[in-house]
Order: sequence, then C-alpha cells, then structure tokens
Amino acid sequence: MGEVVVETNYMGDLHLAQGIDHSFNNAMGRSSRSAAQVIPVTTSPGANEDGTNPGGVGGELDKQNAWLPLTESRNGSTLSVTFHLLCSGLGIQALSLPVAFATLGWAWGCICLLLAFAWQLYTIRLLVLSHESDTGTRSSRYIQLAIKAFGQKLGKLLVMFPMIYLSNGACVQLIITGGLTMELFFKTVCNDGATAYCHPMTGTECFLVFTIMAIIVAQLPNLNSITWVSLVGSITAIVYCTMIWSISIAKGRPSGISYNPPEMESDMDQFGRILNAIGIVFLAFRGHNVILEIQGTLPSNPKHPIHKRMWRGVIISYAIIAICLVPLAIAGFWVHGNKVSSSSLSAILSSASQLPGHKKTTRSILGVICILVILHCLSTFQIYGMIVYDNMESKYTTRKNRPCARWLRVTFRVLFGGLAFFAAVTFPFLVSLAPLIGGLTLPMAYAYPCFMWIALKKPKPNGLMWCINVGLGCLGLVLSVVLVVAATWNLAQRGLNANFFKP
Repeated sequence: MGEVVVETNYMGDLHLAQGIDHSFNNAMGRSSRSAAQVIPVTTSPGANEDGTNPGGVGGELDKQNAWLPLTESRNGSTLSVTFHLLCSGLGIQALSLPVAFATLGWAWGCICLLLAFAWQLYTIRLLVLSHESDTGTRSSRYIQLAIKAFGQKLGKLLVMFPMIYLSNGACVQLIITGGLTMELFFKTVCNDGATAYCHPMTGTECFLVFTIMAIIVAQLPNLNSITWVSLVGSITAIVYCTMIWSISIAKGRPSGISYNPPEMESDMDQFGRILNAIGIVFLAFRGHNVILEIQGTLPSNPKHPIHKRMWRGVIISYAIIAICLVPLAIAGFWVHGNKVSSSSLSAILSSASQLPGHKKTTRSILGVICILVILHCLSTFQIYGMIVYDNMESKYTTRKNRPCARWLRVTFRVLFGGLAFFAAVTFPFLVSLAPLIGGLTLPMAYAYPCFMWIALKKPKPNGLMWCINVGLGCLGLVLSVVLVVAATWNLAQRGLNANFFKP
C-alpha cells in the first residue's frame, strides 16, 4: 500500500480544476489555497504510477472523477473517440460555406478554408499533447487545463463565458436548429397544410418534441456510454452533407451563373461582408471545447500513450470532416455562384434538395435530409450537454462527498432540458447572433491552446515553437476582435429580427 499526494480543491465555485500541479503554481509565484492531503491508495502489481489500472475503468486518483459523467468511465477506444469527434465537429454550420465562397471567390475561399482547417488542427494537436502532464496528471476538462496554465483567476476569466456559450448555448442552438428542421419536415410532409389529414406543427411544438427526445436520450449515464449515439450522429451528418453536395452536382449548373463577388453600395459594406465570410469559414470548425473531455474517456496505459490514441482518432475524424466540407463548399458555390444570398437553414435545405421537374422527388429528398439533420442534432446535444451535466453534478458531489443518486441525475438533466427549451423559445433568433458570439469564443479554438502550451511546456523563449505559438495566439486574438467588429457592423446595417417567444 503506497501513499500518494492529491489535491482536495475542485476549482472553487465551478469545482472543475482537480489536481492542480503544486510545482507549477509555485513556479508561477502563486501559493495554492488548496491543502494537500496524503491519501493511502492500494495499488495492484499491474497498476500504473498514477494508481490506475492500465486497461480498466478509472482515471485520476481523485474519487470525484469516478463520480462525474465525463470521467466515471475510461473504457474508451480510438474508435469511440473518432465517433465523438465526428459528431461534435461536423455540424449544420458547415452548410453556410457556399455563402462565404460567394463573397470570397474561388481563390480566397479555398485559401481561407485550408488555412482554417490547418490552424484548428494544429491547436487540437496542442490540446491533445497538453492533456497529460509529465507527472501523469490528466486534465480532462478545458477549463481545468486553462486554470493550470493561466492560474485560477485568469483561467476562469478567459474561459468561463466561452465554455458556457459553447456548451449551454450550443444545446440551445441545437434545440432551435432541430425544432426548425422538424417544422420544415412537417410542412414538407403535409404539403404546407394542403393535405386534409395532416396539419403541420407549430414552432413551439416542434421545439418541445425535440427537447423531450433529447432529454430521453440524455438519461445515458456518461460520455463513454453515448458512443453509439455519436455513431448515429456521425453517420447522419456524413450522409446529409454528402446528399447535399452530390445533389447539387447532379442537377447541374444553371445558365447565367457568375462567380464574381456581388457589388455593394459602399466600400465599408464590402469590407464587412468579406469579414463576415471569413468568420463563416473559421467558425465552420467546432468542438475544441470537448477535445479534452473526449480524451478523458481513454484509459491510461504506459505501453500505449493516451495522446497517440487520441491523435489517431483526430486524424481519422478530421479527414472525414474535410472530405465532407470541401465538396460541400465547392459544389454549392459551383452550382449557385454569387446567387447564394441566404444562409438560413430552411433556405439552404430547400435549395439543396430541389430537382427541376421532380416536385414529388424533391419533397421526398427534403424530408430525408430533415430527418438526418434532426438525428444529428439530437446526437450532438448529448455530447455538449454532458459538459453541463458534469458541472451540475460536480457541485453536488463536492459538497456532499458522495455520488449523485440516479433520481438526482435524472432531475438535473430534465431541469437543464427544460431551461434550454425555455431559452430556445424565448430567443429563437439566437442563431442570428452566432457570428457575433462565435467571434467572442473564437480564441478557445485558435488562440488559447497556443498560450496554454507555452505556459505548460515552457519552450525556449524566442525559439521556433515559441515564436510560432505566440504568433498564432496573437493572430487568433486579433481575428476574434475583427470578427466581433464585423458581426456588430452587419447587425447594425441589417438589423436583428428579435422575435421573442415566436419560434
């Protein structure tokens, strides 16, 4: 029986930063407010130095991790990681890429898409390498790694709002997207009410049905247990993306299509439109806020390092994402040219499914695409919602020092589903604010990983890796500010349809 020193503090109010490294805090000149406690841990002969079984369930020594939905099961594999990454990274926002190409044109559109893909893939690499420290401590939550790198106050300040939006806000947006798609589906099936025995559902009813389905699926206990849900979400996303770009090519390019950027009334309008298009490209990639959480489902094994298995899943998943996104952007722009003026979901889906002279076939295709989008939104809701459930349960387990009972876990998830539904009905225009809020959260994907890697790995100052990460981090912050200004300008010019309580 050996003795291991572990931390008892769990990130103050959020209770998310477990096991903050004392040596790092002392090096940064900060004194830890959490007391270290010697806890006797019985290790078997086959256990790792961190006290975990290489092939079994477990994670860090802290028993809190064994009680929380993100880390209570570490039986994941490269395959399960790939499914989670695909489901969370491939989203409906990618359907707006042809809109960006209509403004940027062929050359700059392809350059921006390639640059955004390479940049975000590099920052994912940094997060994967930062998940496990040299001492074996695992940071299985983004905010936990941020606090470890920046300190408790600065880490919370920089990451708290983006994490709330990218988890809670993402679930609200998924209810809005899934509800609107469901409404479009019923309108398509009922032929806009022309069929006597079929009446379309209202927007609020569709939101409610989607939320109930999401809450039912959310009763699965932990992130590792929803692997099959992520598999369904991955398949449906790949299928509807492939259907959209293949149908676009199949119906051919109409005459009179132009690929020149549309003329604007003023240079400022043109500049704002270009920046908005750049924002669409860079925000087409998502999921950085769940990378560490997904990696946390992998078991510790000294013979097979965690970062290698995780990176293998990243390569596979993002290769598939690239195969879906590049044809989607190119085929959509090739067919529609600069006439792609609307980025609304219903307009995109309706336009993508149209086959001239085949009205009945068009309705069938649109119905199938809508079903696939709904299933994908339901699956993605579970991944981003798991972060919220983890935070809610961590507050209880830390205060009570015991795991949540089954009935309490169900209560938490039903409560969050109800609050997310209320927010979706109250702010159905939240999707219109995505460019603005997305610009505010963009540093989590393109800037913070670079600075965190420097703080944790401490490369040689003014060395190659130091310069690359400082440069990319600063460029990411500048890009965030520019996109927020552009989104604000576009909202001021076009206005916002704030349809409160009218989904």
